[in-house]
Amino acid sequence: MNVSDLREILQYVPRFRERIFVVAVDGEVAASENFANVLLDLAVLRSLSIKVVLVHGASHQIVEMAREMGLKITNSDGTGVTDEKTLNLSISAGVRLTNKIMEGLSAVDLRAAYINAIIAHPAGILGGTDYQYTGRIERVDVKALRLLLDEGIMPVVPPLGFDGEGRTYRVNSDSAAVEVAEELSAAKIIYLAPSSSFNHTLKLPRQLSVSETTELLKKQGAQLSPGVVSKLEGATKACIQGVPRVHILDGGVNEALLTEIFSHEGFGTMVYSNEYQQIRRIFKKDVRAVMSLIRQSVQNEELVRRSRVEILEKLEDYWLLEVDRTAVACVALHVYPEASSGELACLYVSKVHENQGYGRKLMAFVENLARQKGLKSLFALSTQAINYLQQKGGFREVSPDILPSPRREKYMASGRNSKVLLKTLS
Repeated sequence: MNVSDLREILQYVPRFRERIFVVAVDGEVAASENFANVLLDLAVLRSLSIKVVLVHGASHQIVEMAREMGLKITNSDGTGVTDEKTLNLSISAGVRLTNKIMEGLSAVDLRAAYINAIIAHPAGILGGTDYQYTGRIERVDVKALRLLLDEGIMPVVPPLGFDGEGRTYRVNSDSAAVEVAEELSAAKIIYLAPSSSFNHTLKLPRQLSVSETTELLKKQGAQLSPGVVSKLEGATKACIQGVPRVHILDGGVNEALLTEIFSHEGFGTMVYSNEYQQIRRIFKKDVRAVMSLIRQSVQNEELVRRSRVEILEKLEDYWLLEVDRTAVACVALHVYPEASSGELACLYVSKVHENQGYGRKLMAFVENLARQKGLKSLFALSTQAINYLQQKGGFREVSPDILPSPRREKYMASGRNSKVLLKTLS
């Protein structure tokens, strides 16, 4: 670890201190060799005063136990029909796994407690089929969970629900994590899925808004594994219900959890509420950040050099795209009202955030802004991003003669011999 890594981690610590994370672990991850590393990661979170609730599945263990006993089960993940035989198997497998997790937490010096915090009722008859002992989560015992958390004890929640008369029901752990997180006003849900869940042709983006997640599931859900679909659906519901961010990670990869939480680029996929990512005007205090952001691009002669004074003179023209309160991209719109035209300028995305659509997002933002100002066209000058502006932004190369007079004079004096690209706005 170098100094910059440590600084990046430390900036998150005050933000997460005393916040609640719900970590949902699939049964297959709990059975993997990497699970010992996951428990160490949880110990790191606790050492930073982050409160953790551990929700676990048991589908893998139920299937394995049924195979060993030569029994046929009706459903393993708590979403289908659960007959009495399957329920009894689920209880045995779930309790055994809970005990294994408790042993593992003790081994990394973490205090933990099994808790029957899920209050459930029968799912009932759905589509004409009686789901028998499959449960529908009615509520979460928040008071009991908070009592444990306030005492520094990690609650461990199995995929089982209980009603007021002592009956047990099989519940889905992905759904349980959503309900627990909502009731506790958790800062995050972190889903740890098995590596096998990611063996599909469609690669998930690093970040998805709620609307983007809904669209992805609608159009490309068939290309994803059922486990990933379940978690994306849970993530969407959680964000709508007030959980700011939900992370979906490969639980078979060492340090995936810490990398996702304590780095800007992350590791897996994060579904977020709209406040996570924003485009905003810059203020005087942001000028240094903009100059630092574009420094390397200026040295590479991709962008023209701008002084602090030059940026301050046109402060209202500049915009920042922030991810998790960190500036990752910038753009400017210089308006030439006499020509009903605007210049898309200073478009830059930091290297670690490339290929995530931020450049296109900023171009679309500037285009909409130009329309709002009543401009009829946008132009851009570039020496090295010509193809990008043409292919991603819909610009076309034109003669420098189309430039407004003040901009044309500046263009001729620069000696950069930039290409001029134009986009007509409807």
